[in-house]
Amino acid sequence: MAAAPPRDRVTIVEIAAAAGVSKSTVSLVLKGSESVRPSTRDRVNAAIRDLGYVYNRGAANLRRARSNMVGMIIHDLINPFCAELAVGIERSFQAAGYVPFIANTAESPVRQAEVIKLMREQGVAGLIISAARGTPDEALDGLVGAGVPVVMTMRRLGGRHIPVVGPDNRLGARLAVERLLELGHRRIAFLGGYADSGVRAERLEGFRAALANAGLDPDSAVAIASVPTREGGAQALETVLAQRNPPTAAVCFNDIVAFGVCLGLRRRGIQPGRGFAVIGFDDVQEALHADPPLTTIAVDVMGLGERAAQTVLRMIETGRNTAEDHVGAVHLAVRESCGGIMPERAERRA
Repeated sequence: MAAAPPRDRVTIVEIAAAAGVSKSTVSLVLKGSESVRPSTRDRVNAAIRDLGYVYNRGAANLRRARSNMVGMIIHDLINPFCAELAVGIERSFQAAGYVPFIANTAESPVRQAEVIKLMREQGVAGLIISAARGTPDEALDGLVGAGVPVVMTMRRLGGRHIPVVGPDNRLGARLAVERLLELGHRRIAFLGGYADSGVRAERLEGFRAALANAGLDPDSAVAIASVPTREGGAQALETVLAQRNPPTAAVCFNDIVAFGVCLGLRRRGIQPGRGFAVIGFDDVQEALHADPPLTTIAVDVMGLGERAAQTVLRMIETGRNTAEDHVGAVHLAVRESCGGIMPERAERRA
């Protein structure tokens, strides 16, 4: 059946009758709700097409006294992890019929405060924020107090009950250490990340727990904080290699730091994965194509973005300003940068 030309007189009641559902079900489909079964949603969408219905979102927004705009505030869109996260968020918002308003704060709390003020003035229906470093704990109190649904990604604010979506940082670091231990490494460093980073603290906690489980002294392990960039990783490597008894392997705060560590090794004529083992965290797209391909803790970053968006959409739909935290699954992606079994370990196995 060919779709009729759009006409204003088609109503939700007619769509409900054609699809054999209630008016409330049609309304949920128009809002992009995930609570409607796929088969029912397909019937409703078919009726919408056949009857030529056009959803007047402007009128709907007036009735609901809110806009269909949602905010995305990201602390560093230059970071490929953050860029992939933003893609996942944006994809879910657009599928639900919301207009995403994205802002990059470049780790500036001042810029972030300006953006939050602007978004409040525009009447955003909800907000996802990956907070800038140094964000005051009270930075989002105004939004939350006004009833705006807010979800944080990766970073949390101390003392605030705002839902957070992020990967299992402790487990990821533990898996990385366990792999290096299996390969025979006993002097393992943790490199990169800001010293005051909550995410770094969680990953360092998993790192030390794995060492302790193996009977090693976690307090004697070297942990070097640095700016989470390539150059920061290279500088952290120089610091640990200058020690009297330097490590033979490193777990890095993220893949960007790991790329910097590999760069620093090559500057010294050391091949990553041969003379020194390197493991990253995030599994950004570049990790697979690096030279050598980077062993890393794989995070479903787009999935985390989608989950954050879905959480905000549910909060908007239900009118509830609370939700549970979500800890995303992680796994170890083994590639060449961590190398094989150390020679002395291989000799003992022979």
